[in-house]
Amino acid sequence: MKTRLLFLTFILTGFAGSTFSQEKKWEPTWESLISRPYPQWFKDAKLGIFIHWGVYSVPAYGGKESYAEWYLRGLQVGSPLRTNFMKENFGEDFNYRDFAPLFKAELFNPDEWAGLFENAGAKYIILVSKHHDGYCLWPSKFALGWNSMDAGPHRDLVGDLAKAVRKTSVKFGLYYSLPEWNNPLHKWYTDPNDQIKEYVDKHMIPQFRELILAYKPEVLFTDGEWYNSAEDWHARELIAWYYNLVGTEAIVNDRWGGGSNIGFRTPEYSSGLKASERPWSEVRGLGRSFGLNRNEELSAYMTAEELIHFFVIAVANGGGITINVGPKADGQIPLLQQERLLQLGEWLKVNEEAIYGSVIWTKTGQERPVSVERVDSTIRFNWVRNTPVKPIKEDEFFVTWNGFIKPDKTREYFFEARADDGMRLWIDNTLVIDKWKKEDDCAEGNMMENVDRTKEEGKIKLKADKYYPVKVEYYEGKQNAMIYLTWSAEGVEREIIPYKNLFLSKESGSKNGLKGVYKSMYQYLAYTGNHGNVYAISLEWPEEDLILEIEKPSENVKVSLVGRDGYLPWRYENGKMYINVSDVRFNEMPSFCAWTFKLENLQ
Repeated sequence: MKTRLLFLTFILTGFAGSTFSQEKKWEPTWESLISRPYPQWFKDAKLGIFIHWGVYSVPAYGGKESYAEWYLRGLQVGSPLRTNFMKENFGEDFNYRDFAPLFKAELFNPDEWAGLFENAGAKYIILVSKHHDGYCLWPSKFALGWNSMDAGPHRDLVGDLAKAVRKTSVKFGLYYSLPEWNNPLHKWYTDPNDQIKEYVDKHMIPQFRELILAYKPEVLFTDGEWYNSAEDWHARELIAWYYNLVGTEAIVNDRWGGGSNIGFRTPEYSSGLKASERPWSEVRGLGRSFGLNRNEELSAYMTAEELIHFFVIAVANGGGITINVGPKADGQIPLLQQERLLQLGEWLKVNEEAIYGSVIWTKTGQERPVSVERVDSTIRFNWVRNTPVKPIKEDEFFVTWNGFIKPDKTREYFFEARADDGMRLWIDNTLVIDKWKKEDDCAEGNMMENVDRTKEEGKIKLKADKYYPVKVEYYEGKQNAMIYLTWSAEGVEREIIPYKNLFLSKESGSKNGLKGVYKSMYQYLAYTGNHGNVYAISLEWPEEDLILEIEKPSENVKVSLVGRDGYLPWRYENGKMYINVSDVRFNEMPSFCAWTFKLENLQ
């Protein structure tokens, strides 16, 4: 034990005087680290850019809803989609490491990247220095032959981008995967999770230290922590060392293993947080993947309107977003991704006073219920991280299906449901399946595994050719959304309940399927507070009046449309403030997708 402690002390501190100032400020205890204030610059920043770029950018391929950067893991588990793609396009004997020479980055221009990010309005970037495949974008001596200097571009990609970004006003940050899928000391997801000690001591900690010493990122985003404790990863020691090295502007994220309660929070592909005692930033791609996925459809990408609305709502709730780009293997950021960033940047140039440095106001926004009715042929849906139908939200929505079920045979039928998050099934007013539960407290950084795969079963005796009323209720909480409903019986193989056995009514000639009613809340207005003013950001242009459901303001409140000269008339009636916008002409609108109204003297 004593030998191990001496070893850890050496690799965390390095040679005397090489990393620490004379007086170390933060101790490797949770009490000390949690007491450290989060830097104000990050609280004010609101917008960051994530960059997933590496060997996986060569195939740039996966399922339409999958993470392309998980390509190696797909090969390890024998995913037919990825293994067949590999054989058909690269040959039978081609393996993952053979992608490295094809990762050339020949068109990578770090100054162009830095300029793009600054023009997008980002205040920090986070480059993936090493993902779970272990390939490093810097010349790591702990990944010889498997880094960007030895294999592929033959250049220090981390260093090149760090220099370019630090010429701008944007802060530089790095992502670092704690585990690796294919390291000989420990193969994550393959070897037992409790046998990670040798990998951590001999590989992860020295490499982590090498990376941070070389580039001193202001933002540090670790990942892959979810199967081990913070003590396994030596999180306290590493965070304290990082803070003392980089200084007061340094900030870490929240993915440090079980038992840790530190860092800015990073919900992933969700609708964000409503409030948090810590800074937070929603992380997601412009599409459904972080690494470039050439198999994605155009509809998977956020429109400019969706991106701006998503961003505004996050800011109104006290957080921000870290929006991802996935460059191609040659170093080009796809033009559609560039366009989305610049569209957000153009909006921010007009509306920045309501965003940067803003805080939560008394109200974060205004919502209204929305619903959509449609006929669904069967109950077989895997929405993953998508809305089932617009304008229903991706998270926190409900569906009720009603109709009739008519069996072909008289049997005792066994019904099975798989649902993430919850569902209930009634047949003939009998509750057959009850899978209605609270949302799981899942690891936010473990999106690829946060699917509820549990199932519930129920049985009921049904007569042939009789119409039975059927009702199915479903709810989605956070992140992944799916529901499958099957049946089986003697002589009936388990199958999704067929279209031909479902009816909208029991009348002769009734159409097949079930009537689905989808419901959620829709936010159409967001509030922020900044500079002594209140900002009401409308996500849709009001026809005559912008109606604010707020307490009666004083008579000296002045209202203006940010980016347009002059004040707007307003009145207060029946507990609502009416701001008249009828005189605003189309060519006077200073921005698009969302419009910011400034209320002076309201706070």
